[in-house]
Amino acid sequence: MLKVTELRCEYQNNPVGLGVSKPRLSWKLKSDDRGVLQSAYELEISEHPDFESVLWSSGKMEGEQSAHVELPGFEAHSRTRYYYRARVWAVSGKQSEWSQTAYFETGMLDNRQWQARWIGVAKPKGKAQSKPQTAEERSPLLRKGFEIAGPVKSARIYASALGLYELELNGERVGDSYFTPGWTSYKHRIQVQTYDVTDMLNSGDNAIGATLANGWYKGPLAWEDNYCLYGYRQALFLQLHIVYRDGSEQTVVSDESWRTTGSPILSSEIYHGEAVDARLQIPGWSRSGYDDSSWDAVERIEQSADVLIAQENEPVRKIEELRPIALIETPLGETVLDFGQNMVGWVRFRVEGAAGQEVILHHAEVLDGEGNFYTANLRAAKQEIRYILGGSDGEVFEPRFTFQGFRYVRLIGFTQPIRLEDFTGVVLHSDMTPTGRFECSDPLVNQLQHNILWGMKGNFLDVPTDCPQRDERLGWTGDAQMFIRTAAYLQNVAPFFTKWGRDLAADQREDGGVPFVIPDVLSETSHSSSAWGDAAVICPWTIYLCYGDKRILEEQYESMQAWISYIRNQGDNEYLWNTGFHFGDWLGLDSKPDTYIGATDRDYISTAFYAYSTSLMQKTAEVLGKDEDAAKYGELYERIVAAFHEEFVTPSGRLSLPTQTAQVLGLMFGILNEKAKTRATAKLMELLEESKFHLTTGFVGTPYLNHVLSDNGHHDAAYRLLFQQDYPSWLYQVVKGATTIWEHWDGIKPDGSFWSTDMNSFNHYAYGAIGDWLYRRVAGIDMDERAPGYKRMIIHPLPGEGLAWAEGRLETMYGEVRSYWKCSDDGARLLEVTIPANTSAEIRLPGATIHTSSESGALLGESAGVGKVSQEDEYVAVAVGSGAYTFRWQLSK
Repeated sequence: MLKVTELRCEYQNNPVGLGVSKPRLSWKLKSDDRGVLQSAYELEISEHPDFESVLWSSGKMEGEQSAHVELPGFEAHSRTRYYYRARVWAVSGKQSEWSQTAYFETGMLDNRQWQARWIGVAKPKGKAQSKPQTAEERSPLLRKGFEIAGPVKSARIYASALGLYELELNGERVGDSYFTPGWTSYKHRIQVQTYDVTDMLNSGDNAIGATLANGWYKGPLAWEDNYCLYGYRQALFLQLHIVYRDGSEQTVVSDESWRTTGSPILSSEIYHGEAVDARLQIPGWSRSGYDDSSWDAVERIEQSADVLIAQENEPVRKIEELRPIALIETPLGETVLDFGQNMVGWVRFRVEGAAGQEVILHHAEVLDGEGNFYTANLRAAKQEIRYILGGSDGEVFEPRFTFQGFRYVRLIGFTQPIRLEDFTGVVLHSDMTPTGRFECSDPLVNQLQHNILWGMKGNFLDVPTDCPQRDERLGWTGDAQMFIRTAAYLQNVAPFFTKWGRDLAADQREDGGVPFVIPDVLSETSHSSSAWGDAAVICPWTIYLCYGDKRILEEQYESMQAWISYIRNQGDNEYLWNTGFHFGDWLGLDSKPDTYIGATDRDYISTAFYAYSTSLMQKTAEVLGKDEDAAKYGELYERIVAAFHEEFVTPSGRLSLPTQTAQVLGLMFGILNEKAKTRATAKLMELLEESKFHLTTGFVGTPYLNHVLSDNGHHDAAYRLLFQQDYPSWLYQVVKGATTIWEHWDGIKPDGSFWSTDMNSFNHYAYGAIGDWLYRRVAGIDMDERAPGYKRMIIHPLPGEGLAWAEGRLETMYGEVRSYWKCSDDGARLLEVTIPANTSAEIRLPGATIHTSSESGALLGESAGVGKVSQEDEYVAVAVGSGAYTFRWQLSK
């Protein structure tokens, strides 16, 4: 049996509103046979689901590519649905049937086709638009009635906003996305969402309505509480296309014919929460037949449609729901719900009471040492929900345009007995496809993995934010590049980072400098720190590695080049980076008193990252066939490394900086010669022994620390670091009850006090980068860079003292990879490996002597698709194509 499954277009399953005129297709192969490799494929595209006519065909194409397959000669048109299917041939000669039919539908591919206008609430006559000084601003409603003239074949809404929007059609919510149109570099790019509303239309009279809110566009951002960083006025942009069964079309657009009035939402801000007066509800306002003659006229707002782009990443959706696990009365007498998990989203609740009664919800991540509700770490963010009852029985409320980061919720004003079943935590984040799972024999490490995942859930909300609770929630570049490889194990983040990377390129300075945060909302001087700005190079390269996506390198190439040029133009030595502001080893524990920056010299860190990013530029140029550029960056890299050695390495090979992070970066980035590498490894071990095997690294050194130990003969030391439970360590947080990753190693100190109030997030994913090591080194699932996207894998598990077993699973572009190992009391080890069809894997067993066994299943050299390569310091095998393989081995004496 050979079968083509899981057809995808630009990573998506049957996308509607695609903004790509030359899309790429991908598929996976399923087979009961071992050793299955694709030898050829055929694709067909039709505008008919039954393929009664074929619009485009590849013919039989020789080759094993099944991910990101381009379609030569095909170019999609706007607002068109295309159906496609695939069939393949295996090397064995087997041929599959045609796959099930999939489809993709384009959005508006040409901005000249827009007929809609930006509309919003009219300015008061005689008054100039002014910048608001408070968060109290009522959200508007906008509506338009229209008629349907006959049977409808299809209908699509294309919508966007300045601010946030939510649509209703004939009284029903349109779509399941939240915080639309998302956060982008609004001056350059504003997303458009596409909705299939065919089944929502009525014959005859219809009505469409929208609610607007400030969101990131107009609301306060960053810690200075600045409003209107992008603009002063909310606006709606909407175009409804109706295609009748007779082929005729009708278009309804946002224009001056719409009407507007105030909504029950008195205020709504990302940081501060939402206030709603249910007494102001307007029944039926978005249904046909509603009389809006008393509403105000809208006003056209000047905003170009040239910046409009189709939705690029997965939208934010409601992903799951949590019930509170306890109702607490604090020592101060406050009523607090405990949801048992630090989460991001909001609370839906049911409440009864008289009209005009107000209830308030406050949100917090932790309780203080006495068990009281703690919000000092939120800084200016209120995280407050205020709801004024309308007086109906059993009112149910949830916010719409704000989100909170919390585990605990303080209840104020609830007069009826509090019942846990009346409250639900709604988890929201970008709807990325889960791909990875790591489990092992240690429950604390499993909780750490849980915390890493939930830290990602809480902070991957349209952009990769640093934290989801205080008055920040910004797309810090450093945090993103430090965590991106871990993120790519946990969920499919390719569309997410494709969108964010385009915003980085859009906000990049003319001189190539990269802002600290993307989208950029900070001051003109807040840009271009080493390790932060390097996200311009590291993030696209990582997505290419993890998904085999060469197009992201093509798209980001100029941005990547500009960053390298920016660094090269700094200071008086083009091969060292020793000028400008840098965050350094942020929050390193070896920092001087009253500073956030670790002890590792910032010029050292900057030059190390300069070398690393330049090496990635060389590789990128090679991948893209830019040979001259590759040679240029190769020469630049060699000169940087030489300058680095002259500046920071003594003639005897000793690094001039005696910090953990200095040794780690030199080793991880491969910029040390053999003498310096040997001494740096020894020095790192010396420093660890001095700290009794505790880390002193900050944001820069921590992601690489365990990798460096495992890759330089000290895997046992990496395990010791992993299993430490006292401060500072990963498991210290777990023992303290953390359910997400903390910003500080001692966010809560051993005595129960807090690190600080000014910067102490308990959901800050950067230190969760240890997850990359758990997957790559402990479970042993890695890739061969020469065949990215896990087309060719390296399975290299590294068992260690403290774990009896570990298992990693990863859903790749080709299917699921599994690596499971366990150790027996007699010293024998078992490895089970599963690889998908149309891939190969190099399986490495360190220091192994293979033993055959009747119960071992598929043994090296005995099973189809597996061949022995060598048996020296480690046992190496190659598995080809689909199959599950089992190995039993013992360490060589």
